[in-house]
Order: sequence, then structure tokens, then C-alpha cells
Amino acid sequence: MRPTAVSILALALVTTAATASLTSCGSGSSSPDTVKVSFKESMDNSVKVTDNYLADIKKQFEKEYPGKKVELVPVKASDADYYTKLEQMLRSPRTAPDLVYEDTFLINSDITSGYLKPLDAYLAKWGDWAQFIDTAKTAAKGEDGKTYGVPDGTDTRGLWFDKRVFAKAGLPADWQPKSWDDVLAAARTIRNKVPGVTPLNVYTGKPAGETASMQGFEMLLYGTGDGTGDPLYDKAGKKWIAGSQAFKDALSFVGTVYKEKLGPDVSDALDPNYRNTVWGELMPQGRLGINLDGSWLPQSWGRGSGHEWPDWSKELGLAYMPTQHGQAPGKVSMSGGWTWAVPAKAGNPDLAFDFIKTMQTKANAEKWYIANSGIAVRKDVASDPSYTSAQPSIGFFTDLVASTHYRPAYSAYPKVSTAIQEAMESVTTGDASVDKAASQYDSALKDVTDGQVVTR
Repeated sequence: MRPTAVSILALALVTTAATASLTSCGSGSSSPDTVKVSFKESMDNSVKVTDNYLADIKKQFEKEYPGKKVELVPVKASDADYYTKLEQMLRSPRTAPDLVYEDTFLINSDITSGYLKPLDAYLAKWGDWAQFIDTAKTAAKGEDGKTYGVPDGTDTRGLWFDKRVFAKAGLPADWQPKSWDDVLAAARTIRNKVPGVTPLNVYTGKPAGETASMQGFEMLLYGTGDGTGDPLYDKAGKKWIAGSQAFKDALSFVGTVYKEKLGPDVSDALDPNYRNTVWGELMPQGRLGINLDGSWLPQSWGRGSGHEWPDWSKELGLAYMPTQHGQAPGKVSMSGGWTWAVPAKAGNPDLAFDFIKTMQTKANAEKWYIANSGIAVRKDVASDPSYTSAQPSIGFFTDLVASTHYRPAYSAYPKVSTAIQEAMESVTTGDASVDKAASQYDSALKDVTDGQVVTR
């Protein structure tokens, strides 16, 4: 949808204000004894998992390094706004912090822009680096082969379903769909038999940002075909894939959800804060039947979270997302994660890496994985019974790592992701047919990748 002049002006004012507010966050004028750590703070004021964890690490660090100080610089923003603000911070020594929380999907784009510092010299001297699994290390590597971040966990995705809703709909408590049609059939049953409940949530559109691309669309797209190739990117030819039937099939699923009123109202689905509503209200209150979402949700329901839900593991079921027609391997998941990266313009990079080492002791890493319902990327933690038994869904989501997929996180991916969101939004609102939305995606793909596409 085309923005109005008013919305463009509003965006400009927001961006200007954000830039102004960040000029005081940088390390250019910092003391050499202070490390500034910037991170994404939850939009939900009741969820303080990251804040509490980093506050504890700050205390440990300042005790371990007498005379050194840690300044935490939280950025309260949606994912999309956080990425924008992060880019603004990284551009100048005046605004660049010493350490930033970086989504793996964005890392190659920021490397290409010259915003991040390679960490290989530090990693070579750090014994704990050998404990990190190879896939996690790869996620933090640039196309130049150098490593630009230390991962703090990974994630997987599946189908959360409400057993209370399923009982009312006459659906089984051990539900496991074998195909997309099975998922839609269950959603239709809920729509018809349980009024007042949203049958199925699939994140969509630009307001949801990468959540729509990865948790919504790519969970569908990577379940098409025979599972042997990447349906977004041709690695052999180093080109992005256009004109695929798989892309249209995934769009068609999204269109069906919203056309048949199996999902939330379109206005709700396109609310950038809808995720908070899903986790904080709809799921605990039994108002959502099926939710295509991630492994980290239980962090929203723990003691002191503001949305405490002690019975979530009894009232919710878990099912893997099936492939389109049930073809091998039968299930699909997407994995991502975040890393701690040192900006190229950081004033105190050595101190920043010392802070990483404090965060990433075995004990602290395990504490973090459990607190944020993450999946361990340290081998010593992954094999520790205190981690594997910490909460009921860890085993289910950890098992999905074997059949998971990773985004083609090359420098063009953030723009490709935006084009996916636009295609999703147009079929969600009914502004475009599947064919038209796919055609518009193909055109956008050529533009954002400088024509590096192959038609399938």
C-alpha cells in the first residue's frame, strides 16, 4: 500500500528523532574503562529476560575486571525499527557502541557495509570457541570467511496448538498434521465449531518484518519440493530464484488463511505489535487454536514475566510443521539466532570481547538458554541434564535442529526479505492475486539483487 504524505513525514520525524537520541549512545567519547553494550529491549514492558540477564553479567564483569564499567544501552523497538536504529548507530564513531546484539540474518549486510569488526584474532585465543557447534559458527561468518559475531543460541519453529480449543472442536490432543491440507482442515474445524477463537496464526506483511518472512512464509516455502535444494537461493549458480511454483504455493497458503477467515483480522495481523498480543493474551486466554511460531515462547510465561502461565505445558500441544504434501523428510523448521558483534568503529573493542567471554562461560550461557527458552549452541551445555530438563518444550525444539533450514543470509537478503513481506501483505489484504504478487516479487527481486536471479 502506498504511504501518504502524512505517513512519510511522520516516518521522517521518527527517524530524525531516533538518530538524535542515539548520538549520545556511542563510544567515541567513552572512557577507555567503560564498555557500552547495546541490545534490543522487548516492546513488552513485562518481559525483562534480556535486561535482567545483562544486568547480572554487568555485575560479574565489573567484579572480574576491577576499575572497568559496563554501560547498558537498551533499544526499545520492534525488530524492523531495531535494525534501522542499529544501522544508524554503527555508521559513526560518535554513535557506535562497543558491543551490539546482531541478528544473524543481517550480519552479512552489515559486514558488506563495513560496520562490523572481524573477531578471528580474539577467537583464536579463546578456548571456549571450540565448544560452539559448527552451524552456529557458520551463521556468524561473512562471505570473506572471517567471523564477525559470537552466537548466543539458536532457535527452531513449529506449531503450537491449544488443547482446550482442540477439545471443544473435537480435534485430538496428540494432533500431528501430515500436510498443509491437514493444517488448514484443523483450522476450518475450529472456525466452524469454536466461535470467538482465532483458528490459525501465520505472521504476515511488512509490519511483522522478518517474523513474517521467516516464521510465516519460509516455514511454508522450505516445505515444498523434495527438500534437497534451497528454494530461495541457487548456491551453485550464486543467484536468487524467481518464477518458482513453490513460491506461489506458499503465497497461496497465506492467501487461503486470510481469505477464508482462518487467521486473525487483517488489521490485527498487520499490527507491528501483534506478536505481543499472541504471546501475552491470545494463547494464555485460550483464544488462539494454532500458532506457527518459535521455540522461545515460554520465556513470556515464566515467573515474574508479567504473563505468568504456570499451566502452559499442560494446556498447549506441540506439532512439527509438515511439508506441503507430507513428502520426505515430513517436517520442516527454520533456524536463526542472534550474535554479539563488535562494531568496526567501537572505541573499546578489546574490552567488548572480554565482556563476551564473561557472558559466554558455560554457566552463564546455560543460564541464558534456559531464561530465554533458547536452544544451546555450546556442546557442553547441550549435553548437560540441567539444560535438557529445564522446561518441557526444549526436547521437542532441539530435535527439530536435525531437519531445520537456514536463511541464505547474504548481503542482499534483508531486501529480499522485505520483498517477501510485500508479496505476503498483498495477498493477505486481497490487493493482489497470488500470480500478481509473485510477479511483483520477481520484479523486486531483480532490482534488489542487481539482476542476479535465475528463473525456475
